[in-house]
Amino acid sequence: MKYNLVTILGPTATGKTQLATALAARIDGEIISADSRQIYRGMDIGTGKDLGEYVVDGKPIPYHLIDIVDAGYKYNVFEYQRDFLKAFESVNQRGHLPILCGGTGLYIEAVLNGYKLLAVPDNQLLREQLATKTLDELTSILSGYKTLHNQTDVDTVKRAIRAIEIEAYYQTHEEETVEYPELKSLIIGVGIDREVRREKITTRLKARLNEGMIDEVKMLLDSGIQPDDLIYYGLEYKFVTNYLLGKLTFDELFTQLEIAIHQFAKRQMTWFRGMERRGFTIYWLDALKSMDEKLDEIESLLKQ
Repeated sequence: MKYNLVTILGPTATGKTQLATALAARIDGEIISADSRQIYRGMDIGTGKDLGEYVVDGKPIPYHLIDIVDAGYKYNVFEYQRDFLKAFESVNQRGHLPILCGGTGLYIEAVLNGYKLLAVPDNQLLREQLATKTLDELTSILSGYKTLHNQTDVDTVKRAIRAIEIEAYYQTHEEETVEYPELKSLIIGVGIDREVRREKITTRLKARLNEGMIDEVKMLLDSGIQPDDLIYYGLEYKFVTNYLLGKLTFDELFTQLEIAIHQFAKRQMTWFRGMERRGFTIYWLDALKSMDEKLDEIESLLKQ
C-alpha cells in the first residue's frame, strides 16, 4: 500500500469519528485525534468526544491524543506536532495503520506538511497594546498575516490576541523543517450539504444540552478552573460559562451558540478549501452515503 496514513477531515457534525472508527475496525487501524479541544480531560460533552463510537461491533478501537492534558491548560500546535509524531510512531510499531481524524485544520496541515513550529513566548507589551481592541478588530489584524495559523478556532478576544502574538513572533523567527517520517496520506474529506449540516448542528446542540453540557461546565468551574480559561476554549465553553455567570439567558445561550457553531463550520470548510489550493488532494465523500459505501470508496482509493 502506498499510503502510511489516512486522514479524515471535514466540518463539525459530519460524522468523521464514526467513519474513522468504522474504517479502523475494517482495516486494523488506530485513531489519532486532530481536535484541538478533545485533548482536555473533563471536557467531554461540549467537545463531542463520543467515546462510545470507539467501540465497533464490540471491538474497542485504540485512540490517541484524547484526554491528554487537564482542562485549563493552553495546549498549542507546537505540542500537538510533537505528540502526533509519538503516536504515529507507536501505531506503526504495532503494525497498524494510523488514521488521523478531526476538524482542526491547523493541526492536520502542520503534521502533513512537516513544519516545525516554534514555542512562542508571551509578549506582554503586545498584549497590552491589543487589550482594548474588539474581537472584530483583532480578527482583522490577524487576517493580515500570511503564515499558518488556526483562524478557525479564534472566537474569543484572548485567543485572537494569542494568535496575533504567535504571528508577530513568526515575523522575526524562521520556521524550520523537522526530520519527519515521510507521511504519505490519503486525505478523505467528509462533505455535507450546508442546510443538512445546519440541521445536524442544531439537533446535536439540543442533544448535548439535554445530556448535561451545562452541568459539565459547572463541574469544571467548581473544580477551580477560572471562567476566563474556559471562555478561552470558545464555542460551547464560552457561551455556557457566560450563561452560568449570569451574562446570558438560556435562550440567548442557545441562539448565540447555535450561530457560533454554524460560523465555525463555515470557517472549517474555508480552511479545507484553502488546503486544496495549497496543493493537498482531498477526496470528498458524501456524509449521507451509507457507511459501507463510504468504506468501500476509501478501500478502493487505498488500493490504487
